[in-house]
Amino acid sequence: MYIMRMKDFPVRPKEKFLVFGAPVIEEDEINEVVGVLRSGWIGTGPKVAQFEKAIAAYKSAEHVAAVNSCTAALHLSMLAAGIGPGDEVITTAMTFCATVNAIIHAGATPVLADIDAYSMNISPEEIRKRVTPRTRAIVPVHFAGIPCDMDAILGIAAQHGLTVIEDCAHAIETEYRGRKAGTLGDFGCLSFYVTKNVTTGEGGMVIAKREADISLIKILALHGMTKDAWKRFSDEGYKHYQVVEAGFKYNMMDLQAAIGICQLEQVERNWLRRKNIRSKYNEAFMDLPVDLPPDAPEDCRHGYHLYTLRINKNVCGLDRDTFLEELTYNNIGAGVHYLSIPEHPYYQKKFGWKLEDYPHSMNLGRETLSLPFSARLTDDDVNDVIKTVRKILKT
Repeated sequence: MYIMRMKDFPVRPKEKFLVFGAPVIEEDEINEVVGVLRSGWIGTGPKVAQFEKAIAAYKSAEHVAAVNSCTAALHLSMLAAGIGPGDEVITTAMTFCATVNAIIHAGATPVLADIDAYSMNISPEEIRKRVTPRTRAIVPVHFAGIPCDMDAILGIAAQHGLTVIEDCAHAIETEYRGRKAGTLGDFGCLSFYVTKNVTTGEGGMVIAKREADISLIKILALHGMTKDAWKRFSDEGYKHYQVVEAGFKYNMMDLQAAIGICQLEQVERNWLRRKNIRSKYNEAFMDLPVDLPPDAPEDCRHGYHLYTLRINKNVCGLDRDTFLEELTYNNIGAGVHYLSIPEHPYYQKKFGWKLEDYPHSMNLGRETLSLPFSARLTDDDVNDVIKTVRKILKT
């Protein structure tokens, strides 16, 4: 087998760099944003309330609160659950740092569990091994859009009286056995970051089972001011407010929500487009010496957020980082989701985590990469990605 290298590519196949994760932004979003700008009300207001109602309807949820990021959503969910110093929260070793940081910000101690090597999701068996008398919550992350084994996780939580906070940053469309991701646990946290399937540029949302939790979260998200304090400058006349908690500046703006309202209207269309792209990738790469991304269980719905390839040097002749360099050289953007949490110096120093204690997370974090997978991709873009991957791995 002969593996091509950058020196073998005298001409790049694309003149313009294909950005990883570029969102689909159309005239509807632009017009909505312009309308908000012209209205004079760009902060938290009626558009945020409209977006909350739309997400609640889509997720079949009653109690939601818009915030400025999924990180904020996770943090506020933990505070609403009463999690703080002295408590432990179990989460996956294969996630973005925000999941762990939110636990730290709440004053609790993160405890990592390794993943299932196929699904890349947290292993229930590994969770069971890490429950102690100090454990207060579990934060499963629905990686790449595949739901975690929620029956097993909820069973562990019920046995030990634990709160479940679902990290749904990858899982807007995901369903687990007929139920929407984010509605199975006590809290669900959504992300509307620029690379997500529904974007507001920056933004997040909390789904909660209990109305009291959402009421508290809405207060905490806006400086700790009394509920609906954002209305104090509305045409209803000035309204006095009181500060009842030491809150945060975590609120979403109408400017962001205006984008999200339009994005959500196209969520199924864009999901189908990514499903189509995934099928094309799978067909094109099935004969290559790489591992294709896992499928969701038959009774679940895949959110199709990431398309990952696993690059094992012993199998395909080059390592993941070299593969990334060659994609970049050929003007194809890519991502890494993720280096495992114990790879990062801060967590090693603070918690003493050792990579060998999380072997599946470590190996996947060093071997996986994510190809462009946005619904914005044209057929030509998809073909360029396919041709480039095949050229790099030419046999």
